[in-house]
Amino acid sequence: MASEAPRVLLVTGASRGIGAACAVRAAEAGWDVGVNFQRDEQAAERVAAQVRERGRRACTLRADVANEGAVEAMFNALDAELGPLGGLVNNAGIVDGAARVDEMPAARIARMFGVNVVGAFVCAREAVRRMSMRHGGRGGVIVNMSSAAARLGSPGIYVDYAASKAAIDSLTLGLAREVAGEGIRVNGVRPGIIDTEIHATSGMLARARSAVDQIPLQRLGTADEIAQAVVFLLSEAAGYVTGATLDVTGGR
Repeated sequence: MASEAPRVLLVTGASRGIGAACAVRAAEAGWDVGVNFQRDEQAAERVAAQVRERGRRACTLRADVANEGAVEAMFNALDAELGPLGGLVNNAGIVDGAARVDEMPAARIARMFGVNVVGAFVCAREAVRRMSMRHGGRGGVIVNMSSAAARLGSPGIYVDYAASKAAIDSLTLGLAREVAGEGIRVNGVRPGIIDTEIHATSGMLARARSAVDQIPLQRLGTADEIAQAVVFLLSEAAGYVTGATLDVTGGR
C-alpha cells in the first residue's frame, strides 16, 4: 500500500469474534475503523468504543453484506463519516449446522454463498472502485477471510462452507493480479479452529474443542492471533505481498 493512502479501514462482520479483534488491532496500528454489523448494534458500538479508546475514529455501519444495495449504502456512509477508504477486511461470513451434502437444501447453499461469496465480491468491488488508481484513488489493501476448511473440505460437517471459502481463495488470487498495477494489494488469511462464538452459534463448540488432538500445536487459536496476521497484511511490512493466503491454523 502506498504510504499516502488513506488510513480508513472497513471491517465487515466486526461486532464480535475475529472481526472485532481485527478492528481493535487495526486501531492500535493507526487505522480509523468502520465497524460493520448486521444485527447486534450494541456489540458493534462496544467495538467502536474500543477503537476510540485507542485514539482513532470509528463509526458503526449496519448492513447485510448479501444485500447489494445495503453494501453500497454502507460504503457511501463510510465515505461521509470517515473519509476516503484505504483498506477492507472482508470478514463477514456464516456457517450452518453439521450436515452431509445429500442432506442440504438448495436454500441453505444459496444463503451460504450469498453471504460468504457474493457479499465478499460486492464489498471488494466497492473497495476497488474507491481505492484503485484507475478510478482516481490512492491505493489501498484488501484482506479476505478464508478458512482452513477450503483446504480440508469439511466432509460430514459443512462442505458448502468449505466450498464458499475455496471461492474466497480464488477471489484473493485473481483480484490481486487484476489490481496489482493500480496500487491495491489483496491477500487472505486462512484461520484454523478458532475459539469464537461462531462455533457456539452453529452448535459445534464441543466438536471444535474435541478437535484439539488433530492440531499440531495442541490448542485452539484465538481471534486476536488471526487479527495480528490481518494487521500484518494491512501494513507496510507486507508491502511486497499480494495474492497470498496465510494459514493460521496451528499447523493443521
